[in-house]
Order: sequence, then structure tokens, then C-alpha cells
Amino acid sequence: MINACRDFLELAETHSRKWQRALQYEQEQRVHLEETIEQLAKQHNSLERAFRSAPGRAANPTKSFSEGSLLTTKGEDSEEDEDTEYFDAMEDSTSFITVITEPKEDRKAEGGTTGSVEWTSDNVLDSTSLVPQGPPKVKRRVRIPDKPNYSLNLWSIMKNCIGRELSKIPMPVNFNEPLSMLQRLTEDLEYHHLLDKAVHCTSSVEQMCLVAAFSVSSYSTTVHRIAKPFNPMLGETFELDRLDDMGLRSLCEQVSHHPPSAAHYVFSKHGWSLWQEITISSKFRGKYLSIMPLGAIHLEFQASGNHYVWRKSTSTVHNIIVGKLWIDQTGDVEIVNHKTKDRCQLKFLPYSYFSKEVARKVTGVVSDSQGKAHYVLSGSWDEQMECAKIVQSSPSSPSLDGKQKTVYQTLPAKLMWKKYPLPDNAENMYYFSELALTLNEHEEGVAPTDSRLRPDQRLMEKGHWDEANTEKQRLEEKQRVNRRRRLEACSRGCGAEEAEKEAEVYVPLWFEKRLDPVTGETACVYKGGYWEAKEKQDWHMCPNIF
Repeated sequence: MINACRDFLELAETHSRKWQRALQYEQEQRVHLEETIEQLAKQHNSLERAFRSAPGRAANPTKSFSEGSLLTTKGEDSEEDEDTEYFDAMEDSTSFITVITEPKEDRKAEGGTTGSVEWTSDNVLDSTSLVPQGPPKVKRRVRIPDKPNYSLNLWSIMKNCIGRELSKIPMPVNFNEPLSMLQRLTEDLEYHHLLDKAVHCTSSVEQMCLVAAFSVSSYSTTVHRIAKPFNPMLGETFELDRLDDMGLRSLCEQVSHHPPSAAHYVFSKHGWSLWQEITISSKFRGKYLSIMPLGAIHLEFQASGNHYVWRKSTSTVHNIIVGKLWIDQTGDVEIVNHKTKDRCQLKFLPYSYFSKEVARKVTGVVSDSQGKAHYVLSGSWDEQMECAKIVQSSPSSPSLDGKQKTVYQTLPAKLMWKKYPLPDNAENMYYFSELALTLNEHEEGVAPTDSRLRPDQRLMEKGHWDEANTEKQRLEEKQRVNRRRRLEACSRGCGAEEAEKEAEVYVPLWFEKRLDPVTGETACVYKGGYWEAKEKQDWHMCPNIF
């Protein structure tokens, strides 16, 4: 027995040394791979700079009317940092060609009739009447403390997170902005007056144009906003009670932590309501970060009963390893009016240095239930959107590759939406818009779960980042303790696997799960009671999350 034990010990030591060598080899290979990836990124960056500085290349090519575009030449192109990463040009990026005609020129229309083709609702689609008039009744703040200049190596943290869900990675506040994801959702309402104007449309296709412009406008604040918003605590809420100046009330609640999901409901006194449940799925892919919002956005106009549904595009943050961080919006977005069956097909074109198209370009076509195109939309998601009424359409001659595009003959384009200029000193205030600057402003009477009362976020806004990181760790640990308590309570009456699922289930306070008859999906819908509780200042049902 002693001899057998001695032999076993020698064999175990031999295998242990073998596995230790294998582990050391794998660790060395991982370090080598990280160094190789970083070196490749730097080489790729150098090649791009060399290509752009090569003699004979136009420094600022003229941009004019092109396939799928309604934008005229701009006075200046967007300037990009020399470390920017670019996509290759997208093959067949647009599926139509636009030709402009004079508005009073007699010609055959698509239906075979002749005569003068005019805009039907100039006053509705005219951008000059879209800007809200009059000063706000409540004076709001116009600045926040300047962002401190803290340096931190992003790659040193992110290199161990490749392929992981971003919401499960503990991140210091150095990569955040002092707003929560609930406040970022609310920020989509900055151009709510587009929907206020759409209420007065008598034509559903014209209303669709304004709805499409509103959906694009929600991305305008993201062009410089590469910082990450705070992940809301489970049960966290955010209200925006602006009936006086904006004519609306908005409420968000974090209804799930893994995966992170937020429910949102907006009521406008002008005759529309909007609701959504958005689940954020994000993946770090080594050189870029993909953010995929999942869930449908619903918009309903009470007077007409028009019910619009669409989903958000994919956001991508580039140059994680080296270079200047920049964000892009890509993908196709379809907006459907489920009452009239009108549709709008929007295409967010990926940014490419080698493309002749306008940067951050968006194109679209609005069609009725029969598939007949009525309007062409074009613009950029960070600047403006225009629409042009179609008077005639015809197929073009086949190209060399055999593909055929539709030629739309349109009236001159009209500006529907234009981005507000950023406040002074915005570059030192996280590039916040005027609305964003007010979202975290302290207000009396809000629920104790409101994002404005979150201590780590408030400390960060004041510039106390070290204290904010300490407070953030405390809140996250408190949330983990609460989850363990739910898990222990659930495990008393069921098995471990069932208890795990039960512990993840959170019963929202102000929203409830319902089957959506339009999309066929289960989503959280506002069930009422919040504003009544606020009026009575009765918050006894709110959890202690901060």
C-alpha cells in the first residue's frame, strides 16, 4: 500500500507539473494575443492616416445630389480626428434615385392625370412652425459643473471583457456620464413638438413623415455622447413632469436587471401617447462596442386612432483600443401605421470615409397601404431631416451588375427637423443638450426611487469621482444583498433552479406585463397610480434602493 501511494504521488506530481506548464503556456499566448491585437490596431490606424494624407486625394470632396439623397451641398463637411476608424462603402447603399422638378410644372402624375402638383399641407410640414414658442414657465438650469480631467486606460479594463455582456461588467464612473439610462430614454422627447404638430395632420402619410423625423431625432444627441449612462438599479424610476412648458408627462421604471430592461410611458396633453419597453443588449467585440436596443416603440394619436410601431437601430462605439472614440447608427428601421397600414422604410447608412455620401446619412420612403410611394425622406441623424413629395416614379435603366433602382420625381424638399445647437461650453459638460442639462436637476416631490436622488450619480455630477466610485460599489453590493434575500425566500418552497428564476423576477410598481395585440409580444405597460401617489406624496410602496 505504501509503495502504491508513493507511485501515485509521483504520478500526480508529474501530471501537476505538466498542467502547470500548459497553464503557463496559455497565459503567455493570451498576453501575446493581446499585444498582437493592439499592434494590429495601431498599424491599421497608421495605414488609414497614410492613405488620407496621400497626394492627389481630395481633401474635401463636393457633396451634391446623389442617389437616395435630398441634401444639397453643405458649406463644410464634418471634421474627423485622424485616429477615426471607418467602414468600407456599403454596396447598393440606396435603392432609389431622386430627381427634383418644379412645383408648378404640368406633367402626368402616376395615376395618369395631368395638372399642377402641389403640397397638400404646407403649414404642417413647414419647419418654421415646428419650434415651440414662448419661454418656459419654470426657470431651468443651463449648466452643470465641468467634467474633471481624470485619465484612465480603457483597454486595461476592457481587454478582459471581450465577448461579455456589458451590463455585467463592473465599470468605474470614469466611463459614465451623470445621467441614468432612464434619463437617456426620456431624452428622446427633446423634439416632442414634431409629434405635437403631427396631431394636426389630415393625411396619414404626411403624419408618417413627422413620426419618422421624430424617430430619427432621438439619435441626434448621441453623436458626441460616447460616455456610458449609469445602469439603473432594479426598481429605479425617473419622472419628467413638464405639462406646463413641454405639454407632457413621462415616467420610466427599471423593471429588470438581468437583462437590463426599462418601461417608459409618455402622455401628452396635445393628443398623443408613447410607450415602450426597451431591453439593452450590448457586447464588447475587442475594437468596437455594439449596443442593440430590443423592444418595440408604440405611438398613438387619440383623435385619429393612428397607431405607429417601430424599433431602434443598432449603435456602435468604435476605436475602443486606440484612437478617438466615435459612435455610429446603422441598420434598417421600419415604421408601420397599424390602422392605415402605411409604412416608412428608413435606412441608416454606416459611416465610410471612402463613400461620397453625406456623413451619418439617413434615407427613407413613405408608402401607403397599396405600396405606392408618396414621400422621400433624407438627411442625417445628427443634423436634420427633409421630405419631398413624389409626383412620379419609374424604374431606371439596369446598372452593370444588373440591378435596377426606382427613379422618384419629386417637388423641392422641405425641412422637417433641424437639431438645436448645443449650449455654450457643452464640450466640458459631457456634450449635454439643453434638455439633458435639466434632467438631473433636483426637484421636490419626486418618488424616493427617482434617478435624481441616486447618490453616486449626484457625486459624479459634482466632480467627486472617487467618492462616486465608492458609493457606486455600495449601491451595487446592496442590490446583490437584496437579490440574495429574494433567492433565500424563494428557495424555501422550491428547488434551486426554480428559486434562481424566481429571484430574478421583479414585480414593477407602476407597470404590468400585458400581451401586446399589435406585436404579439409581452411587454410592460403603464397601469396608472404614479401621478396620483405624487399628488398625495404617498410613497410607502416604494422600495429602499438607494
